[in-house]
Formats: sequence, C-alpha cells, structure tokens
Amino acid sequence: MTQILFGDRIGKEGKIRLGCVAVLLDEKREKALITRRRDTGQWCLPSGGLEPGESVSEACAREVWEETGLKVRIIRMTSIFSGPDRLVIYEDGNKFQVISLNFEVEKVGGELGLSDETTEAGFFSPAEIEALDVFPHHRQFILDTMKGQDAVFIR
Repeated sequence: MTQILFGDRIGKEGKIRLGCVAVLLDEKREKALITRRRDTGQWCLPSGGLEPGESVSEACAREVWEETGLKVRIIRMTSIFSGPDRLVIYEDGNKFQVISLNFEVEKVGGELGLSDETTEAGFFSPAEIEALDVFPHHRQFILDTMKGQDAVFIR
C-alpha cells in the first residue's frame, strides 16, 4: 500500500518525482471529477508520474485516460506543489518527494468508467469533498482551479 509520511523536510529522504494532476470540472464549474483509489481507498484527482520521453501534457492526458476512460486536453496550469515536508513511499519501497504540476483539463472524448487503479468515480462539489477521505493537497488543487485565476499558484 502506498504511504505518505509528513515531517519537516522529510522529502530529502526520497528522490524527486514529477507528477501531473488533472482537474476536470463539470459544465457549471461547481464540481470536480475525483476517483477512489484501489490501493488506499482514498479519493483523489486523476494523476500520476511523468514517464521518460513524455511531455507533461501527454502524461496528464494519459493518466486521465488510464484511470477514467476519458480523453482530455489541457486548458491551463493552475498550480505547482513541491511538498518538501511530504514523502511518498510506494509498495515497491521507492521513496519520492513528488513535485505536482496541476492542470485544468477539458473532456474531448471517451466515457467515464473505472480502471484497475480505481473503484469509484464521480463529480463532487468542494462541500461534498470535505466529507471524503481525499488524497493530501488534492482539495487545494480543486479550489485553485475553481478560482479561475490566470496566475499559477506556487505551493
């Protein structure tokens, strides 16, 4: 099971990993698509790591496709999160300080479904998300996107 540890500058115990996070809002911009992770049971935004030879826009679109069955395109970057006080430890023992590039995306095709990584998916308002066990910082990524600010938040 993936673990997340928190502590003062604990990120220095891992390698740097670049990740992409997708925020897909409904037509009214009141709800965001989140999925429930099979490994931890937590809710999260579609997201994952950049692979060699891939652009960040390709990685973002690939992760959404793999986790939800939706095809998306990036509209804009909303925030960057560097998390030096967070360490992600994967099942294989790899430890990472994850740098997250967070993007607002729009649907261009596909049908919402589940994958081997997800057990549930749906659109939820920020108030509904407050009652869920959501992956750390993903609530903030949703709020950053909903603000519609042109400038990128640096967190």
